[in-house]
Amino acid sequence: MKCIALAIFLSVLLSPVAMSQVDMDRQVDVELVLAVDVSGSMSYEEMQIQRRGYAEAFQSDEVFSAIESGLLGKVAVTYVEWARYDLKKVIVPWSLIESRSDADYFAERLLAAETANMRRTSITGAIDYGMNQIATNHWQGLRRVIDISGDGPNNQGGLVTSSRDKALKAGIVINGLPIMAESGPGSPVGRGGKWPDLDLYYQACVIGGPGSFVIPVNRWDEFAEGVRRKLVLELAGLSWGSLVHKARFTSIEDVDCEIGEITSGAWQSEGYNGGGPNDN
Repeated sequence: MKCIALAIFLSVLLSPVAMSQVDMDRQVDVELVLAVDVSGSMSYEEMQIQRRGYAEAFQSDEVFSAIESGLLGKVAVTYVEWARYDLKKVIVPWSLIESRSDADYFAERLLAAETANMRRTSITGAIDYGMNQIATNHWQGLRRVIDISGDGPNNQGGLVTSSRDKALKAGIVINGLPIMAESGPGSPVGRGGKWPDLDLYYQACVIGGPGSFVIPVNRWDEFAEGVRRKLVLELAGLSWGSLVHKARFTSIEDVDCEIGEITSGAWQSEGYNGGGPNDN
């Protein structure tokens, strides 16, 4: 009798209905990797601004409404900080967000984690790591997105365009939040406009996929608002429309996707330690 009962239990567990329920439990509207730059050019205050900006966004009405508006009403998110190719740190592991309490808990964990910066700027490494995070988690997203935020171009780890193309081939969308904040009125913490055309670089060399977009941050006091706008678009699956920065170039040939590597090499040849001007 025990053998018969076990056989019945296994047949029910492995039935298409049971398996489909398991699949449904793992399905989310979006698998979102938030990949945030903490390279040497970022001060402690700037890293804190980034953390607070994301935490406040997840606790905002706008972002939670975007989550609720999805087909399933739930998303899976992880927050990763990155610098050089082999330096990444998961600050908040994959988390299911489908309620206000889930969003609040995600924000609390983000703010509670220790903050430290690292050396070099490998957007290539951030994309590769994001792809691996998506490939190895147990969620099944209707959309899969890697979001890159940073204050300089790639300068280590191989060509960023190669990693971008691999991600796009895998069906992953990449969005960007280039930070171009500088010191001065309204931006008391910035370090001074190192890459004034970073938004163009992100558009030509980093982002890609259906509906991909760039939201530039020109002042540190705009960071939190930029994050909210970005998350609403990503989590609700909205078209970028007129909300997002539009390109000022006509083709990828107008932007040098190796500018970070070239500049880094120039600085090294002049006897500087570290990478380019954005990453010591």
